[in-house]
Amino acid sequence: MATDKELSDFLENVERRAFKQAVYAVRKDESALDIVQDAMIKLAEKYGDKPVAELPLLFQRILQNTIHDYFRREKVRSTWVSLFSSLGSDSEDADNYDVLETYEAEEGSQAAESSADKVERDQVLAIIEQEIQKLPGRQREAFLMRYWQDMDVAETAAAMGCSEGSVKTHCSRATHTLAQALRAKGITL
Repeated sequence: MATDKELSDFLENVERRAFKQAVYAVRKDESALDIVQDAMIKLAEKYGDKPVAELPLLFQRILQNTIHDYFRREKVRSTWVSLFSSLGSDSEDADNYDVLETYEAEEGSQAAESSADKVERDQVLAIIEQEIQKLPGRQREAFLMRYWQDMDVAETAAAMGCSEGSVKTHCSRATHTLAQALRAKGITL
């Protein structure tokens, strides 16, 4: 059973990484902050009595579900806004009014991307994931901890049970290998 201090320490340690994960998903800082706060509150209210060892997995599941809930709400909200905006056109061109012509997605959002851009991005991400899987185990582990989970060198070294120099070496080799593999496939980032 986690004490209040252990729960507080866990939430403090996970907050920054969870925020980055939410920002990557929703691409809005304010919404990502709300998502992380909601996930933290849900964890504290419903699972605060669980053992400390179970908290990381529970929190990740709650965070992912909260992100999915955000996208569901946004989809419903945009549907209703579109419907109501089409009802409110009292202009002389009411017969020629088309909601799709007036809808503009927010700059930088996934909705603003063209289909070709989405397909290309998905293909590039799939290639990157394949290349990451080809990395040796220690390089892949160091790379993912440092650049995906945003852990610093000391945290990564402690988690991997090696020196900070080894972490730096593994990360350097992984990035060089990935860059070389992506260049060979004609991908420049």
